Amino acid sequence: MNLPFDGAISAFFKHKAPKPVRQAIEDAGKDAILDPRYPYREEMKGKAYDAVMDSLQIELVKMQSDLKASGKRLVVIFEGRDAAGKGGTIGAVRENLNPRVCTVVALSKPSDREAGQWYFQRYVDWLPARGEIALFDRSWYNRAMIEHVFGFCTPAERAHFFAQLPDFERMLVDEGIIFLKIWLEVGQAEQLKRFLDREQDPLKQWKLSPIDIDGLGKWDAYCAAIDETMARSHFDFAPWTVILSDDKKRARIAAVQTILRAVDYKGRDLEGIGTPDPAICGGPDLRKVGA
Repeated sequence: MNLPFDGAISAFFKHKAPKPVRQAIEDAGKDAILDPRYPYREEMKGKAYDAVMDSLQIELVKMQSDLKASGKRLVVIFEGRDAAGKGGTIGAVRENLNPRVCTVVALSKPSDREAGQWYFQRYVDWLPARGEIALFDRSWYNRAMIEHVFGFCTPAERAHFFAQLPDFERMLVDEGIIFLKIWLEVGQAEQLKRFLDREQDPLKQWKLSPIDIDGLGKWDAYCAAIDETMARSHFDFAPWTVILSDDKKRARIAAVQTILRAVDYKGRDLEGIGTPDPAICGGPDLRKVGA
């Protein structure tokens, strides 16, 4: 099989990955959790996951119906490390929702024209109208982290971003938009394992990008950028919800529960929704567990 990027991920694993990371991957059994700091040692079983998620899907449909009838607007941005499970989590949220009501926003590299706009402008174009939901697969926080780590923006541009960010997000909230920020945090060994799995799977190789390859050796730089971003953007009016996602199933449940509990909709069953597991879902301080 021809591996994408000439097998760069396998080469990194064999020759450059930190020894504890490589050892954790080599020693892992099926369904094992690789990061010893994660609060569970095995992934959630499929039947248990389905039993919880099936009831949450009904609540999501009820929420959608109420938003459409009431005209409420919901924005959820999903951020996180590469391979942290953003796409799968978004898929779990929108699985049974009407695509005319619920839009997934996954923007590519800015065009030349977009690069000459106000930084937040192209994201504003995708904000929901009355009765709509917008799920952002990455967001304006690209400038704070990815662009910074790879040198795609200048320090002055990043400083300008942080200066404007509080007012921008406050305007969203003041406008009446229900606004959530979810960060998915995955451990280094689990991230690399997921990259290796993608490299070997012809159906998932498309998920890999040059940024993923170039970022393999930038774990510590990402950590520093994430730490600073969390400290500068965890606002009372727009806080971060951090979810440890070494177990994708538990992470998806926690994300859906977080959204459902944030929206006051007709017929909401709080007891049925349940409370997100505090061992894997909380504020920015929880991220340190999986960093």
